Amino acid sequence: MLKQTKVAALKALKVAGAFSLMRDSRWRQDRLLILCYHGISLDDEHHWRPALYMAPTQLETRLSLLKAGGYNVLLLGEALQRLQAGSLPQRSVAITFDDGTYDFYRRAYPLLRRYGFPVTVYQTTYYSDHQLPVFNLMCSYLLWKQRGKMLSGGSAIGLDDQLDLRAEAGRQQIVRKLIAMAEERGLSGQEKNEIARDLASVVGVDYDDLASRRLLHVMKPEEVKELAVEGVDFQLHTHRHRTPRDRSLFQREIRENRDRLTQLTGKVASHFCFPSGVYDRQFLPWLSEEGVQ
Repeated sequence: MLKQTKVAALKALKVAGAFSLMRDSRWRQDRLLILCYHGISLDDEHHWRPALYMAPTQLETRLSLLKAGGYNVLLLGEALQRLQAGSLPQRSVAITFDDGTYDFYRRAYPLLRRYGFPVTVYQTTYYSDHQLPVFNLMCSYLLWKQRGKMLSGGSAIGLDDQLDLRAEAGRQQIVRKLIAMAEERGLSGQEKNEIARDLASVVGVDYDDLASRRLLHVMKPEEVKELAVEGVDFQLHTHRHRTPRDRSLFQREIRENRDRLTQLTGKVASHFCFPSGVYDRQFLPWLSEEGVQ
């Protein structure tokens, strides 16, 4: 009921012209709208995690609205400089994507190129060099594919034999156990991949099919290089998509991420997006020491 009320109110404001007035106001001209995205579905990921993924058609609808509305889409770095200088053009927008996944290369970038919009990608690099599905995401996705079921066989991979997949809470509890198991054993990316493959076998999902279509993969180095040549702006997002609370480990993440991006793009990345939104004020001086803006 509340959602319906909100939608009705927004429609009324649009009919009254409030959106157009706000879009062209002095208040709006002094502000930068940043549109932050993660994934664009290759298959059904937007049904699995709608807060993280959207369908390609939904992204295209949003981009067409920007084009029709005459918005000025800028790279984030340029937009922030112009915001500080007081020289933002009217209706300024920046578009960013986190993680740099293969679906960006396959689904999002072709649409952005068609509309002529620049984009900033916060690129994590470990899974770029190690072409495997992202472990925690793949485990969650596999369990979701068999949602609503009670399955046996979990003991084969160190879990309780009965796997309760009927609710999201139960599925996430299993994922947390698998992540903890991998951390306790100090498993490599390849070893974690074998656990995910075994999990797929237990729950009856074709792992090879998912992997062959590169669901939940990060872009390959050559794909990052290709897009950098075309003008995509790649920036820092840590090497392993994590923010350790230890200063030396945190700064190592930044340095390894930056060094790899420099190798791939020929440019030195200078600004940073916190992976998973994990933010702490103690990180700020550590970032400053690494020359991050």
